[in-house]
Amino acid sequence: MIIIRVERQEDEESVRVVNEQAFGQPAEADIVDRLRKSCPGLLSLVALDGDEVVGHILFSPAKIEGSPKMVDGMGLAPMAVLPARQCQGIGTHLVKQGIKMLRSRCCPYIIVLGHPGYYPRFGFERASLHGIASQWEGVPNEAFMILVLDQAVMESVSGVARYRDEFDEAMQEEQS
Repeated sequence: MIIIRVERQEDEESVRVVNEQAFGQPAEADIVDRLRKSCPGLLSLVALDGDEVVGHILFSPAKIEGSPKMVDGMGLAPMAVLPARQCQGIGTHLVKQGIKMLRSRCCPYIIVLGHPGYYPRFGFERASLHGIASQWEGVPNEAFMILVLDQAVMESVSGVARYRDEFDEAMQEEQS
């Protein structure tokens, strides 16, 4: 039976392994490590099968800069499941629990740069439908999505959505 709970300090190494194995590289695990050190307000969840961490999802503060105001919300990234445990519903459980927790915290939206065939099942839709663009050039329109959790707060909000600087730093390191 899979249990979803908030990440604890003793989970950190296992979370790193899950991200490295799921993505086949250390970049996402490095982002998670950086954010843990520098970012208050994270929501980091793990999926456990017994005592084994088999999945992980991270939500970090994000913002939409533009008209008529800047609005703080959350960005989903990364979400990872051990390769041998993928396609068993673990990622679905992680995403649903994260959304539920953020909704209870009155988070107005969640952005994600992800697979357009996966995230819409949770209510995500192209951010461009709301007049919201990604901070990164060249991101496919269908891959940059938003889940609006509070329609009243998001009324008439448009502009550029920004993840934390740690994501930019990791992308710059990968390119150099």
